[in-house]
Amino acid sequence: MAVSSEQAFHNLYREHRSWLEQWLSRRMGNGWDAADLSQDAFIRVLAGSQSISELQEPRAYLKTIGKRLLINLYKRRSLEQAYVDALAQLPEACAPSPEERWLVLETLQALDELLDGLPQVVRRAFLLSQLEGLGYRDIAERLEVSERSVKRYMAQAYEHCLLAELC
Repeated sequence: MAVSSEQAFHNLYREHRSWLEQWLSRRMGNGWDAADLSQDAFIRVLAGSQSISELQEPRAYLKTIGKRLLINLYKRRSLEQAYVDALAQLPEACAPSPEERWLVLETLQALDELLDGLPQVVRRAFLLSQLEGLGYRDIAERLEVSERSVKRYMAQAYEHCLLAELC
């Protein structure tokens, strides 16, 4: 007898939610964030294209999703911390208001999500160009690659951004 996709999801959730939360909690040392990421993982399962009832290794599948969510969380926190550190070094008169800080953090998070999926070197080249205003020659020196590679990276990043806007 075939199990409906809704029933398959309920079974997956009931059988593996606790395990996934514990697995995430051990890696994070924090049960609150682990519970949030666990919920996010199951949302991704629901939104995913894979048939839940056909999963051969559900824990491996959930673990992969959990790892990706952990990486995204740590990247976002690192980005936010870098911004807060930069703010702390500004003189008080130059420090942005709480609303401005929120808008900048929101923009940085959107930029991070937009660039998600690009190779690290392409992301880095794009950010050096856009955030630090470096030219291709300077970027090539920093990344220890040729200018031609930087041009290729930038084209790839621009194409990725344009495609993301179209979707």
